[in-house]
Amino acid sequence: MIKTILWDVDGTLLDFDAAEKAAIRALFSEYALGQCTEGMLARYSEINAIWWQRLERKEITRKEVLVGRFEQFFEEYGIDTRIAAEFNEKYQPRLGETIVFRDDSPEIIKALKGNVKQYVVSNGTVVAQTKKLERSKLGEMMDGIFLSERIGKEKPDPAFFMDVFSQIHTDDLSTVMIVGDSLTSDIQGGMNAGIKTCWYNPGKKPVPDSYRVDYVISNLHELISILNVEN
Repeated sequence: MIKTILWDVDGTLLDFDAAEKAAIRALFSEYALGQCTEGMLARYSEINAIWWQRLERKEITRKEVLVGRFEQFFEEYGIDTRIAAEFNEKYQPRLGETIVFRDDSPEIIKALKGNVKQYVVSNGTVVAQTKKLERSKLGEMMDGIFLSERIGKEKPDPAFFMDVFSQIHTDDLSTVMIVGDSLTSDIQGGMNAGIKTCWYNPGKKPVPDSYRVDYVISNLHELISILNVEN
């Protein structure tokens, strides 16, 4: 029986791609960098994912991720890399300005409230996530919010989850499930922590053999049925 859900935010409860595109395009306009095309945005998204995965593997620091991804992106497109740090600083609050929900996520959280405890677990920056969670009202619906930047450990590090478990006072890990879209962060994190995993997979990609995925959903509404089954 699932009693606790750990929710990822970006790409799960909220449409991160929409926020990312809006933030970068707004800053391209502010810095007079010209048009940021769909192709450029797609390339940035690829670069960004690679840098975050390097952080998940503990190869680099968070600060190196935040600035390094923009330095690489700008270098590839002939933009002055010296603005990367300032660009990132302005980018963080901009990320919280565009709120697009995935699959009516607020209604799903409301429907589950009272049946399970619900917590945010995110690797996103404190500045960006705080603004997103406030503007979306998702933060006030949760029983708690855990951001890796505050904890000092990133998903999928088991130390991140151990810190969460100690604060929510849960001993029976069989009653805890993480729901997220990232195999490398959320699902691997759940595996490392010894809890159930639910992969939010709207693209219906095949599950790699190297991951233990307890549930696969393409729409967040499916979670209601899963929890009913568990009950």
